[in-house]
Amino acid sequence: MANCLVAQSGGPTSVINATLAGVVKGNQLNQVYDIVYGGLHGVEGILQEMLVDLTHMSEEENYVLRQTPASALGSCRYKLKRSNVADFERIFEVLDKYDIETMFYIGGNDSMDTVAALSEYAEAKGIKNHRFVGCPKTVDNDLMVTDHCPGYGSAAKFIANTALQTWLDVNVYTREEVFVLETMGRDAGWLAASACLSGIVDLVVLPEEVFDKEVFLNEVRKSIKEKNKCYVVVSEGVRYADGTYLAAGEAKNDGFGHAVLGGAGNAVKNLILDSGAANRVKVQDLSTAQRCHATDQSFTDVEESFKLGLSAHMRSADKAFTGMMVGVKRVEGEVYNVEYFATKASNVANHVKSFPVEWMLPNYRGVAQAALDYMRPLIEGSPVIRYKNGVQQFVVPYYMRKK
Repeated sequence: MANCLVAQSGGPTSVINATLAGVVKGNQLNQVYDIVYGGLHGVEGILQEMLVDLTHMSEEENYVLRQTPASALGSCRYKLKRSNVADFERIFEVLDKYDIETMFYIGGNDSMDTVAALSEYAEAKGIKNHRFVGCPKTVDNDLMVTDHCPGYGSAAKFIANTALQTWLDVNVYTREEVFVLETMGRDAGWLAASACLSGIVDLVVLPEEVFDKEVFLNEVRKSIKEKNKCYVVVSEGVRYADGTYLAAGEAKNDGFGHAVLGGAGNAVKNLILDSGAANRVKVQDLSTAQRCHATDQSFTDVEESFKLGLSAHMRSADKAFTGMMVGVKRVEGEVYNVEYFATKASNVANHVKSFPVEWMLPNYRGVAQAALDYMRPLIEGSPVIRYKNGVQQFVVPYYMRKK
């Protein structure tokens, strides 16, 4: 037998480590590989031979790993460019040195592009002893082909509950007030839409629809007139008709050429105050919290993420299995259920699954029942979180450990 390598890339989620735990546990239950290596900081660390041995992970560590937020192996925003042959040569040199047959890469759009690129390079060079498997993750829920993405359910659950809790808080006062909740979502509005699961959202503004300032402000005025309050949810990626972002602040890019956004909530606040639609506006930007709040994990999300890792490991026993991503498919029926399947990573790489326009109600007045029916099963249940001295237990990140 040879060895395998598992690494993580891109923005973390609160359940990304459950997929890692699944790959490790899969090999303990059915040994396909002699050693399971963890690659620190994605391809960036692999290029530097930053590997750790995860083969004999204890049952306790495996369980706590599943509730540990962020990437326990570390992540990266390193773009593996097909034109940079030196990177490819170096990666295959490392794989050869450690007798690594299969590399599992847990990530989003750009990570699936890495899986596709490495597979294409191996095929072009006639390399038969290295294979590459993608495991999806992203709170943005914007990957094509798969029904939903591991990580989204837990983020959606946190957002929906935060919306409800902050709505209750803002309503204790009789004064006129608008509350604005800002979520992540550069190109897709899945996260902002999930706030509607709370049942309290008045207006939700998503990137899939061109922002019409006057229509929005009129709806704010209506809400204020009716109940002296207006609860607004806005996605960071909302744009005007000319393509410019609503966000007040915008950084250059994230290393992959994507705009790094922030400030949409404050931009909405300024619009409302400047127009006189309301005289008081409070903003809550969920920022990093929405993707790493692991004590509010969805049980469904954790279980599916773990089982996806198991499925990826099982499928990799097939020597012809490479350049593929393991996805989640919803099984038709009255009771929610899923199955796992495989698709070419190239079918997923560099594509965006938008929130369906037909699920958006007119004038920013929420989302359709079909959207709620789609999202609700993904946030169900709560895993048993282990605590120590009142603080959740977590696995010390492998990149923080002394050698």
